[in-house]
Amino acid sequence: MALQKRKKKTVRARRRTGADGAPVEKGFDSVMYYFQNEVDRKETINLVKSFVKSQFNKTDAKNILANPDYCFGHSYMGSTSYWYINANEVTERSEYWRNGVINRLKELVDRGKSILKEKASQKKVEKNVISLSPMQRLQNKISNTIMQDLLDLEDQWIEGEKTTIDVYGLFKKHGLPGSATGQVRNVVEGWLLDYEDALFARCDQAVEGYSHLKKPELKRRVKACQEMLLDLDRVKSAAKATRKTRVKQPLAADKQVKNVKYKTEDPSFKLVSINPTQIVGKVRLYTFNTKTRVLAEYLTQAVKGFEISGTSIKNFDKANSRQVKLRKPQEFLPEIFDRTPKQISKAWSDLTTKSSVPNGRINSDTILLRVLDK
Repeated sequence: MALQKRKKKTVRARRRTGADGAPVEKGFDSVMYYFQNEVDRKETINLVKSFVKSQFNKTDAKNILANPDYCFGHSYMGSTSYWYINANEVTERSEYWRNGVINRLKELVDRGKSILKEKASQKKVEKNVISLSPMQRLQNKISNTIMQDLLDLEDQWIEGEKTTIDVYGLFKKHGLPGSATGQVRNVVEGWLLDYEDALFARCDQAVEGYSHLKKPELKRRVKACQEMLLDLDRVKSAAKATRKTRVKQPLAADKQVKNVKYKTEDPSFKLVSINPTQIVGKVRLYTFNTKTRVLAEYLTQAVKGFEISGTSIKNFDKANSRQVKLRKPQEFLPEIFDRTPKQISKAWSDLTTKSSVPNGRINSDTILLRVLDK
């Protein structure tokens, strides 16, 4: 009995995915289109980084690679890097895109230098102490929050979804300040420029790069970018409106009066000055110049009362403050010590000499008579 031959089992080859599945045999344009739809961002970033190392000297490559990963996540950069890393045929089309990628990467050199310089300065801190500057903490927060939201949105657009995001709401959700809008604006304005260039046929490179998108979708993305930029303006305006105004704290009384020159005592008029620290914060002050025989009454409407700067009284109300030259000081000055402001004012009005506005200066001939809280 003849034995039947067994059929050989054929194992079907697994479909290649990611960059490995790129249709190289169909040409450079097909690879670009494939990367836009089939290759994830992480793999794209790794390919671009490898391309940087192969195309730039060690110093420039180090500076470029110091930039955040989102700088290397564009599909056209990934497809071009893949084409040259794998030594595929160099064509006019591939060279055109290679030059575009190289120029884009060159722009990252100076930015990378600044990042590395900042990192180098941090190494001077003690080994076991990790201390980030406020700017670094903000940069990390931006990269881990709103930038990730933008990258997710870009991924959704690449996959053909008609989505958008509420940038204003996300800033509030993540607790980001108005100063964080600058970096986000750079990304969104870059998108807007590319989409408008493609929509209005202002750039052949953009037209070709987004040839897979129809005009309605380009218009939708342009409008979405414009809305995001308006949201960034609103965030910045809201930050300005809620910014706390810095209130300058007054100096302590003893520091305010350290340069004041005044007359502590005058035997001829039998007067003794109060301590000048008592003036600070009060609302009414009486002084007498023993040389010119001028009596002055200072009044202030300021909530914090009088302040002293150098040898001058600050915050006094020139409209209600006054001074007068006394003909008989010994007869009138006792009124200052024993009476209320209303009674003093009545006695003042009986003087025949004309009152004027004081200048607020205190000198070595000035006796500080009395201060009041009202």
